[in-house]
Amino acid sequence: MRILLTGGAGFIGTAALAALTGAGHEVVVLDSLREDVHSDVEGARRRLLARVHPAGLVVADVRDAEATAAALAGCDVVVHLAAKVGLGVDLGDLADYVSSNDLGTAVLLQAAAGRVGHVVYASSMVVYGEGRYDCPEHGRVAPPPRRAEDLAAGRFEPPCPVCGAPLEPGLVGEDAPLDPRNVYAATKAHGEALLAAWARETGATATALRFHNVYGPGMPRDTPYAGVAALFRSAVLRGEAPRVFEDGQQRRDFVHVSDVADAIRAAVERPLGAGVVTPLNVGSGVVTTVGEMARVTSGLLDGPEPVVTGQFRLGDVRHVTASSAAAAAALGWRARVGLREGLATLGAATP
Repeated sequence: MRILLTGGAGFIGTAALAALTGAGHEVVVLDSLREDVHSDVEGARRRLLARVHPAGLVVADVRDAEATAAALAGCDVVVHLAAKVGLGVDLGDLADYVSSNDLGTAVLLQAAAGRVGHVVYASSMVVYGEGRYDCPEHGRVAPPPRRAEDLAAGRFEPPCPVCGAPLEPGLVGEDAPLDPRNVYAATKAHGEALLAAWARETGATATALRFHNVYGPGMPRDTPYAGVAALFRSAVLRGEAPRVFEDGQQRRDFVHVSDVADAIRAAVERPLGAGVVTPLNVGSGVVTTVGEMARVTSGLLDGPEPVVTGQFRLGDVRHVTASSAAAAAALGWRARVGLREGLATLGAATP
């Protein structure tokens, strides 16, 4: 198949490109090579050209309708990864998130209508807000956003919204209601809504892969948009203790980028229901606390013990971990890389 891969120079995009070309697909990469994402733009270009023909590399912003339409020529499938990622710094990022992610997705889908039969969209677990919680008395409940005064006082666990009792976190499934709680999350949820409208109007197939906490070689480092695995590793390499927010007991599902790339390939090769979006969680299936991630990272590098700071970010959620059973059933996909094995790859070259 001929595939348009947007954001193919990025962290996940680089791994996806390797997986797709390795499976024999012809890939056209559309990437803006933004300098705030790629500190070595020419290096990123060289890595792309090692895997795609020069004619298969389009250096342009996905919001450029003319360039995007040209890149789509002859393509059977779109894999849409291009996005501004991470929680961000403050509301000064809001317009760039919305423009890059919402407008970018809209321009791409408009160009793809009637020309492409299948879209794989990079969504995120952040669309859920908090994960699944159960109250011993009231069953499944949805706690409201945590309050700054509670977090400042060290009350990190969300209580039952009915009785205030402690809650038991569990695995969230794709049927959970969406509750985005920061700007990036809002753009990912809106992207799914745009994709649903597109699929309904065109009758095409669409898969929204809700990536959980992706880590691995090529992660962005030392930026406000980096993931905790990269931030912890960078701290240890500087001889510093990893700094863990809250009390370190936040539950996450860390999934290796090679497993994510394999999920993308599987979603490309197995279109699901026509005229609808099929959302699928993409996680490891293993619950890990942020504190444990810090300890394992530091231990692998013979670094100092992590420091639990009690600091917090208001846009963060407490616990969100996935059930990826639907992806296993629909795509025949399962994560294969364990946490220690995966963290040991963080210093490796990108694919």
